[in-house]
Amino acid sequence: MISILVKFACFLSFFGISACSTRVPLPAGPGRAELAGRVRAKPELAVLFVGNSYSFGVPKAFSKLAAAKGKKVRVGHSTYGGWTLQKHAGNEATLRKIRSGRWDIVVIQEQSEIPAMQAGERAAAMFPPLRQLVREIRRHGAMPVLYQTWGRRDGDPKRRNDDFHAMNARLRAGYQAAAEDAGELVVVPVGDVWEGEVSAGRGSGLFMDDGSHPTPRGNELTAETFFAAFFRK
Repeated sequence: MISILVKFACFLSFFGISACSTRVPLPAGPGRAELAGRVRAKPELAVLFVGNSYSFGVPKAFSKLAAAKGKKVRVGHSTYGGWTLQKHAGNEATLRKIRSGRWDIVVIQEQSEIPAMQAGERAAAMFPPLRQLVREIRRHGAMPVLYQTWGRRDGDPKRRNDDFHAMNARLRAGYQAAAEDAGELVVVPVGDVWEGEVSAGRGSGLFMDDGSHPTPRGNELTAETFFAAFFRK
């Protein structure tokens, strides 16, 4: 079964991005329908971000954007530098936050290289803790959503002749496989939106000097992707 993958070619000018003027419609499916239903039903949407340093600036950027667009949100996070889902699944602070926050949506972000691993390595490292977190999130009334991150500016330094596009493609495939394994989760394709900017020659403004972490503009673009996924008509 093909996973319910939220895909965007780009954003409408409404979002202030000039890469193009159209946007790929979200595919129909139970995950998309559930997400839309949750958003419609809540006068204030409660969103928890679980991840690492790729998520540090996103909650604030998302909250700021939502306020500017007239949407009420309550945002929280459980984010630790370099952490994997395995660490989060065994971390009482993360689990307590999931259990006690009355969240509508919990956004899950894996460490930046694991989803791009070989299939067997990826499955062993990512799938069990993701399933555990998904069960915990569902048990406490929230909807789990995956945050597909982006390839590094110069690709994986441990791979010869790698580049951003190759790594981004592996991440896309990895998140899709993880979504299918964990129960057809919705994937918010931040990395694909970044790829659109990179392909248009605007990628340099997204990466910090390390070629990996997001600049403030990178965080804004990520927040815009989540806003579009949650609130688009």
